[in-house]
Amino acid sequence: MLNCAKCGSHPCYKGELDKLPSNCPMKSQSELYDEAAVIYRESDGSMACNSARVEAGGYGVWPRIREIMEFARLSGFNKLGLAFCVGLRKEACEVNRIFESNGFAVASVMCKTGCRPKEELGLRDDEKVRPGQLEAMCNPVVQALLLNKEQTDLNILLGLCVGHDTIFIKHSKAPITVLAVKDRATGHNPLAAIYAGHYFQSKVNLK
Repeated sequence: MLNCAKCGSHPCYKGELDKLPSNCPMKSQSELYDEAAVIYRESDGSMACNSARVEAGGYGVWPRIREIMEFARLSGFNKLGLAFCVGLRKEACEVNRIFESNGFAVASVMCKTGCRPKEELGLRDDEKVRPGQLEAMCNPVVQALLLNKEQTDLNILLGLCVGHDTIFIKHSKAPITVLAVKDRATGHNPLAAIYAGHYFQSKVNLK
């Protein structure tokens, strides 16, 4: 099993290839790196190169929304899709304004589009956030299908719930990047639970 997170030394990052641990995939699965190199040469190399250019151009300076726009420009992506959560509808409006003011065409679609009841998914009333009330299901499949029909060049996720983002990614034809993820407990800053582990310990322990 791959264990890069437990490596500790990360010699690949430092170029110290003579110090690679024995279980490093660079040793045991070198053929996959050769396969990846072919993929870069034949299809994904330009996007990877543009990503590296954005990384260098705004390192530690540009916020992520600027990085997305710079990457889109370099990649020739003119029509952006914005799939957002109803809980971040105000933010979505501002994001839409920023993209358009910088020359991009934007197609946006909210998670609750369709207004289909959660019961259609097999959810019981007592499993809803607000039992006894109509709760429209999040609809990431149709979000993706609508943006597919719009023929967007790049889709941007803004605050879709865990799982709903997974479904959207599964059905989107355009490449995807993430502007922000949903984390109601941390003000949409999920790494807070890692950085302040002493406070969040009881909240992240599943046992």
